[in-house]
Amino acid sequence: MCGIVGYVGKRDALPIVVEALRRMEYRGYDSAGVAIVDDSGHLMVDKRAGRLENLDAALAAHPAGSFAGTTGMGHTRWATHGRPTDRNAHPHVSADGKAAVVHNGIIENFAPLRAEVEAAGIEFSSDTDTETAVHLLALEYDGGEHAGDFIGSAYAVLRRLEGAFTLVFTHADHPGTIVAARRSTPLVVGVGDGEMFVGSDVAAFIEHTRDAVELGQDQVVVITADDYTITDFDGVSQQGKPFHIDWDLAAAEKGGHDFFMLKEIAEQPQALADTLLGHFENGRVVLDEQRLSDGDLREIDKVFVVACGTAYHAGMLAKYAIEHWTRVPVEVELASEFRYRDPVLDRSTLVVAISQSGETADTLEAVRHAKEQKALVLAICNTNGAQIPREADAVLYTHAGPEIGVASTKCFLAQIAATYLVGLALAQARGTKYPDEVAREYADLERMPDAVAEVLKTGPAVRDLAQSLADVNTVLFVGRHVGYPVALEGALKLKELAYIHAEGFAAGELKHGPIALLEDDLTVIVIMPSPSGRAVLHSKMVSNIREIQARGARTIVIAESGDDAVRPLADHLIEIPQCSTLLQPLVSTVPLQIFAAALAQSRGYDVDKPRNLAKSVTVE
Repeated sequence: MCGIVGYVGKRDALPIVVEALRRMEYRGYDSAGVAIVDDSGHLMVDKRAGRLENLDAALAAHPAGSFAGTTGMGHTRWATHGRPTDRNAHPHVSADGKAAVVHNGIIENFAPLRAEVEAAGIEFSSDTDTETAVHLLALEYDGGEHAGDFIGSAYAVLRRLEGAFTLVFTHADHPGTIVAARRSTPLVVGVGDGEMFVGSDVAAFIEHTRDAVELGQDQVVVITADDYTITDFDGVSQQGKPFHIDWDLAAAEKGGHDFFMLKEIAEQPQALADTLLGHFENGRVVLDEQRLSDGDLREIDKVFVVACGTAYHAGMLAKYAIEHWTRVPVEVELASEFRYRDPVLDRSTLVVAISQSGETADTLEAVRHAKEQKALVLAICNTNGAQIPREADAVLYTHAGPEIGVASTKCFLAQIAATYLVGLALAQARGTKYPDEVAREYADLERMPDAVAEVLKTGPAVRDLAQSLADVNTVLFVGRHVGYPVALEGALKLKELAYIHAEGFAAGELKHGPIALLEDDLTVIVIMPSPSGRAVLHSKMVSNIREIQARGARTIVIAESGDDAVRPLADHLIEIPQCSTLLQPLVSTVPLQIFAAALAQSRGYDVDKPRNLAKSVTVE
């Protein structure tokens, strides 16, 4: 969630740091701040609650040249400890005004550490757990075992902290040096020419360098203008993982759209194609970095899918496909609930963990619980080198590219495709589908980018419809079979973006309670199953629409082109291309994304940055 950047070089640090924070706004934040150390050893800090514009205004009010320095760091905060106020914003500064820290995550043992600091006579100026770390650093530096040693003092503090965190320290007595560390939350190093960076992700420094180093779990990096060193928390030399960034700033531009999310909706055909690319070789489905053999997969007798939010809906769709293709039972679990109910796992269980960022705290902890129970774990992730794929037994990377909009769109479709690849790989290994059947299913998947491109053509009509409904207060979504998770996802998008009451239901459940909500002019969006698929589902859904209309509700129906039976029953009809039942969610979801974004726009909301939400949830 929080965005972190650190810079050491020969250029003025402030504009580099502020622009990096701007590029990381998509992570979600409620305050922002910067710390700059000048070459004469003065530490300058300013921070403000609210948008970056508030910080810009505060910095502009300082005397010219007062934030001049070539060492700096910045932070966009998502509140966990303490309300989003100026005093709780990062960076936090030691009582002597010399040391500063920014932090992502939670320091779980902050309470006894804070009591220790207060016993030393230091008064806290915030309500955060983060401030504890900078005071401990100052105490160690001023009179501890590592007195006068900034780097040694930082190591001493890091060894005392418990929890999941990224921390970046700077000190006025040591301009030109930054110490940063990670445990379970992301941090990468940017390697420039005469300058070095650290950041929560590569967006922090991609304007300046494409050479990066991924930090592992419990690693510390010390950067200067000309070099970096990586160690563990005890100072023992370690190696990071160098990589080259193969996308540039153009990938983070809106491409002529009003919002990043609209651009990302339009990118879905490419995201799907890129995710599928290279996964069928020599007549077989292959997965990325598959460290699970066919023998391992043949031993699987149960599958759990764990995920949160939109990724959870992708997991629900995975259940239909995997069970259909493999006859192996699949359970779909909210990652936040998984480990607390003591699920039954063993060596014959495959846990599929879905996370766009690969850093989702709830999903990461579910992965760790599964590993403790000796289950096999396969991660589906959009971020190379993230923590969840690092800890999994195997990983299948989606290749949707950077997704800036907080509400997931192209990553959702890529996740669906990836779970289907997992299902086909399982069916292939277990022999529940013949090779020609696997090849046929994969070929059907390969045709879906064109189908998504076709449904995108409905965009203008869907936007017009959404704008005409800008004043609605409630929208219900109903679907059957794979249409049910699509209904849930449609409702979630509307909640996230337009802040209105929206609920998704399995259509067969209408008569078991939700039908009481139906009334005149209530909007109900119906996801119709294919008439050429399971005919019984289609006929039952037609009956559901009649029930809805009989009670005066307004129906918006998403149906395959050529579905003439439903046309007379739809107040508004949105047609999608024909495809197989299991693949229909890849096209039926798209109009719902467009609808939610357009409704939010018509109500004057920021589609890319929904209130109270963050792109990557890195705390439980």
